[in-house]
Amino acid sequence: MKINFGDTEIAFRGKDSKDLQRAYFLFKMVSSARLVHIGSVITYFSLRLGMPIKSLIKATIFRQFCGGENIDECGNCITSLSQLQVGTILDYSLEGKESDFDLDETTQEIIRTIHRSSNDEAIPFSVFKPTGIGRFSILEKANDGIGNLTSYDAASFEKLRQRMHRICSEASTFGVPIFIDAEDSWIQDAIDRLAEEMMSTYNKEEVIVYTTIQMYRWDRLDYLKRVHHKAKSDGYKVGYKLVRGAYMEKERQRAMEQGYKDPIQPTKEATDEDYNKALEYCVDNLNEISICAGSHNEESALFLTSLMALKNIPNNDKRVYFAQLLGMSDHISFNLSNAGYNVAKYVPYGPVKEVIPYLLRRAQENTSVAGQTGRELSLIVKEIQRRKSS
Repeated sequence: MKINFGDTEIAFRGKDSKDLQRAYFLFKMVSSARLVHIGSVITYFSLRLGMPIKSLIKATIFRQFCGGENIDECGNCITSLSQLQVGTILDYSLEGKESDFDLDETTQEIIRTIHRSSNDEAIPFSVFKPTGIGRFSILEKANDGIGNLTSYDAASFEKLRQRMHRICSEASTFGVPIFIDAEDSWIQDAIDRLAEEMMSTYNKEEVIVYTTIQMYRWDRLDYLKRVHHKAKSDGYKVGYKLVRGAYMEKERQRAMEQGYKDPIQPTKEATDEDYNKALEYCVDNLNEISICAGSHNEESALFLTSLMALKNIPNNDKRVYFAQLLGMSDHISFNLSNAGYNVAKYVPYGPVKEVIPYLLRRAQENTSVAGQTGRELSLIVKEIQRRKSS
């Protein structure tokens, strides 16, 4: 089946006219960097003053990009996606916690997503962010190795490691594959070592643990190959979630201020080239690698479908998944699922106040990614006009 990402009837068949109008309004707003900046300042200021803006946020940007405030509230979203052959990845989106109590609570909530996913084909994966279960400062200190950590810091890092084992062990017990998200480059080496430890422990028979590779970094293609070679030598399988990356401006700014080599690719074209090379490498080694292409790029999605066809890999082969964020790139998600490919949406959830950082980051990313918001808007307008004419 030839895929047409411009088919808006398929892309938006799960949305009514009110949903489309809300999406149009939101993407129109985030198309302006100035409005996003002003909105971010107003939001944080209002929350600090205790102003009653929760209902406004929940009815607009929260509803577009989040499934609910808790797992139960995500039920309608899970069902709606499943009816259109798209899976849900429950993403508990709390950030920046520091106390062991809060970090342990987040760990337990992630485990609850694993239990909810168990034996439910509508929820094919779980996910967690390392800084959701460990302190950023500890990962930063451990990035060059744990040998020079103080006894207190070493104990904190060990708690993070044990939380990660608890999550991955539970995922293995319940047979639920789980993604370990990638983060800033200056804590990523520490995360990589932990992710490799989890894969070597829990991926002996099948892929349970997936590490995330940010292809907007110039060193990641070589890293991906090294991890695979080591896994093959040591007798375990590898899971890769391939993304482009989400922290480009911050990465470039820090590299410039601290005088080290910019970890980001010199051009978007270089990122696209390495992303597709990574897809090709993974498909060539599918007996040992499972992949999730976490991309909002149409060309990469089509490239992966062409690789699968070339290698006679069935569209629904469980070793290959596509994923996009809830509320974005529906034209990719639903047209792929309509053609029989495995597709899932990241569905963030959590208390409105706690997921504000995630929501504002989504707005900022839509502003900074060239062409992303314009493409979303043009497709929404196309579908609104199609419905009017029909």
